[in-house]
Amino acid sequence: MFVGRLTTVRKRDGLWNVQPLTAANATKVYICPSCGLDIEPGVAHTVAWRADGIMGEADDLAARRHWHLHCWRIKA
Repeated sequence: MFVGRLTTVRKRDGLWNVQPLTAANATKVYICPSCGLDIEPGVAHTVAWRADGIMGEADDLAARRHWHLHCWRIKA
């Protein structure tokens, strides 16, 4: 379950759909693709997926990843 407003942002590598996940709704462990560390349950974080992928919207959504807030902010 995603919570928060879906936005589209431009990073150096293209357009990304970005949606925040609140601490209350973060109920599983995820691995941050930037630092490789766990995002523990109860930690607010960002869910992001390509907005300009060539394989189509369904594939982009399936490839979404959960990022630490700091890791997403510093992503090039």
